[in-house]
Amino acid sequence: MKGSLEIAGSRTEARIAWLTIILGAAAAAVAVLLGYRTWGIGLLVGAILGWLNFRWLARGLDALVAASTAQHGAETPAVPWWNSLLALARYALIGLTVYVIFRFRSIPLASMIGGLCALAAAAIAASVWEILASG
Repeated sequence: MKGSLEIAGSRTEARIAWLTIILGAAAAAVAVLLGYRTWGIGLLVGAILGWLNFRWLARGLDALVAASTAQHGAETPAVPWWNSLLALARYALIGLTVYVIFRFRSIPLASMIGGLCALAAAAIAASVWEILASG
């Protein structure tokens, strides 16, 4: 039973990852076709940043689960210090990337934020997919 839950969870994670890129690229393509090139670039950059954030978050959580599983039975399990550092680095890198692109490439900030929302849309779509598939 546990093995099937792990496989289903990893399939959902993979689905969220590729849906993030597909939804972001589709939104960017529509923006470019409508003549909003800088908005299209911003949407695509935001979607890629959302995808990177998701992948790094999943990797960090996997490391946390592995560390806590290895210390099963310990009264106070130790969390690796680098796990917290990577979480901070994730947000710092996203913030720095958005700042540099916004500042030096004159891409609208709202378009990058909209692109980041591709991750949320992908998570919702993957959740609906799982609900409908389980019925």
